[in-house]
Amino acid sequence: MAFTVSHIFLLVIFLFPFQYCSCYLTSLKKGSSLSVEKHEKDVIVSSNGIFSAGFYQIGENAFSFAIWFTEMQNHSYDPANIVWMANREQPVNGKLSKLFLLNTGNILLIDTDQHNIWSSNTASDAPLELYLKEDGNLVLRELQGTTILWQSYDFPTNTLLPNQPLTRYTNLVSSRSQSNHSSGFYKLFFDDNNVIRLDYNGPDVSSTYWPPPYLLSWQAGRFNYNSSRIALLDSFGKFVSSDNYSFSTYDYSMVMQRRLTMDSDGNIRVYSRKNLSEIWYISYQVIIDTCIIHGICGENSTCSYDSKKGKKCSCLPGYKVTNDSDWSYGCKPMFDFTCNRSESTFLKLQGYELFGYDNNFVQNSTYKNCENLCLQDCYCKGFQYKFVEDKGIFNCFTKLQLLNGRHSPSFPGVTYLRLPKGNHFSKEETMSVKDQFCSVQLHKEFPRKPISHMLKFFQWLVITVGGLECVCFLLVFVFLFANKKSSVDKHNYHHALGFRRYSYSELKVATKNFSNEIGRGGGGVVYRGTLPDQRHVAVKRLYEAQQGEGEFLAEVNIIGRLNHMNLIEMWGYCVEGKHRILVYEYMENGSLAENLSSKTNTLDWSKRYDIALGIARVLAYLHEECLEWILHCDIKPQNILLDSNFQPKLADFGLSKLQNRNNLNNNSEFSMIRGTRGYMAPEWILNLPITSKVDVYSYGIVVLEMITGKSSTMMNIEGDDGEVAYNGRLITWVREKKRSACWVEEIIDPSMVNNCDLSKMEILARVALDCVEEDRDIRPTMSQVVEMLQSHDLST
Repeated sequence: MAFTVSHIFLLVIFLFPFQYCSCYLTSLKKGSSLSVEKHEKDVIVSSNGIFSAGFYQIGENAFSFAIWFTEMQNHSYDPANIVWMANREQPVNGKLSKLFLLNTGNILLIDTDQHNIWSSNTASDAPLELYLKEDGNLVLRELQGTTILWQSYDFPTNTLLPNQPLTRYTNLVSSRSQSNHSSGFYKLFFDDNNVIRLDYNGPDVSSTYWPPPYLLSWQAGRFNYNSSRIALLDSFGKFVSSDNYSFSTYDYSMVMQRRLTMDSDGNIRVYSRKNLSEIWYISYQVIIDTCIIHGICGENSTCSYDSKKGKKCSCLPGYKVTNDSDWSYGCKPMFDFTCNRSESTFLKLQGYELFGYDNNFVQNSTYKNCENLCLQDCYCKGFQYKFVEDKGIFNCFTKLQLLNGRHSPSFPGVTYLRLPKGNHFSKEETMSVKDQFCSVQLHKEFPRKPISHMLKFFQWLVITVGGLECVCFLLVFVFLFANKKSSVDKHNYHHALGFRRYSYSELKVATKNFSNEIGRGGGGVVYRGTLPDQRHVAVKRLYEAQQGEGEFLAEVNIIGRLNHMNLIEMWGYCVEGKHRILVYEYMENGSLAENLSSKTNTLDWSKRYDIALGIARVLAYLHEECLEWILHCDIKPQNILLDSNFQPKLADFGLSKLQNRNNLNNNSEFSMIRGTRGYMAPEWILNLPITSKVDVYSYGIVVLEMITGKSSTMMNIEGDDGEVAYNGRLITWVREKKRSACWVEEIIDPSMVNNCDLSKMEILARVALDCVEEDRDIRPTMSQVVEMLQSHDLST
């Protein structure tokens, strides 16, 4: 029997299985303890094996009681896996230290000298256990009943796990560094205005740096009237906060191991991986340009950011680095300050900004007045002279401290650094050291841990055999390519799209000669098919015309770069002669249009609400979270498909348009009107600029149809020339009903009248009416729609 790569792979798996020792604890009962000397075995492990809790070594003879992602067997500890610490400020000794669950019901951590280092401050006469849940939450609970006395989720350190809430009573505080786990300088918390913020609290000064402190809450897109103060990251990678802030990770829609961490450099990052054997990668970071983080390079320094190289800290001219291994200490002067104005001069630094700590602020100032104002103050270290373009004046800011320095060529101002006369300092003599943090990269690799020689041997063996197979495959491919020029080459289609390429004959067999039609639209006809592996598929056969080819290119290119749980998944394509065919996953419950018109009334109010929320999420993803902003341009019930659980999937990207982020208000690239009458925004008809708000309008129409059960296209009125007007009767009818006190009951689909959550239908109706405003500037963005719908869920 041939010894194939698959056999070798299975052998490797059996030789190196992942398992945690059966002698590990599942919980701790009253009167029991964990010992630091037995820290490798005295460990509480969650039932799924993903999390461990016990003594974690954080230094030489230094331990903390912690929770961490379980490491692979035979691997050394990785501090990146730590998600919670009890005694981060005061590690315990590696001898005689213990964690007790006392008979009084209190958890007590003691050091070698029997001093109380940390306590849960709990008490109970009932039987108790301390156990670790599968989600990483360490819980002290009563064995009989559901009473929880204490849980680690209520006392986060620098990390949030999926579905662990950040509340008004909790905050995240960074570690001092990657190796020093004591509390650092940065904090994520809800302020008194109900806004989630990032603060820098350094040794000498403190300040808020996110959202930008020069913006009011509403200018930063925050809502400060929701006092619930709650934020969390779900297991799919979506972060939602009660102040209207949200984001989705780049790998959103996949359930993975995730952790949101307040990193030691002051940035919030989400780390992801599929399982315990993989290395963490950064799937999102809140602040891209890390130079805006306060204190990142310390005092008397500047920070410059490059999207490829990351950030770099540099001392200002005349200053030298204080601590080569820690930039938070900043730089110190290489000269003595003088109060004699005749002995001072100023060095011009173009494009350098120093934020905050102004001693004087003078509007409409001349340069000379600003210079004299600084010279008159013995403590003035420089000044900033900034041009205000909209007012046509210069403003003066004198500086008592040189903090939060940032090199930004686009900064419309000049910094003048005060130095003693006769100095030889210049910008070219600036000392600099490249910082360890770089820009966000999806699936970022870190140094791998050492592996055994035998595993290396099998790895090389697998690589060698696999390489030979790849060479053979390549030779066959080159041979076939040289003998047959396909139409794919003529149209410059790429095989690197990541999809299966089907032949026309394969799809003809799969669809029984394209006989089972399940849908039809302006771009083509959709048939149901069955692949040889018995998977059901939807096969979209585009019309054999130039428009069909254009739509094919649009759909393949757009879907090929997207990944969202509410987007239809494409499995393959066919390009053969004039045939342009797309192969999609099959949606068991058909389209939203079919379900709304069905007499069986399978869509109750909760399904309709979830469908509206799901489509809002995917549109927010397309509009705001992709590398290029994507307008769908044809949102309608026929393009919203429902899977077996009635989860919505947005389909049909044949009319979609990629928009440049910097050119969203320019519709010159739209060569034709796109969309379906009855769902099209007024901008198309009135020749106004086309933005993402056209999708918002169409979404609002669809939601109104879901609420009322009425079709907007069936209620359209005709103009004097017989043409269908863009603003149909459905919107007018709902707005007229809104004048009455019981308007929601009057507009909802009769099939839902007797079994409906009226409060949810009302919020849905109000959101829909906001979306169909004629003035596009009044319409909300799709991310705001998501927040309105989700905040209603949180409040109820």
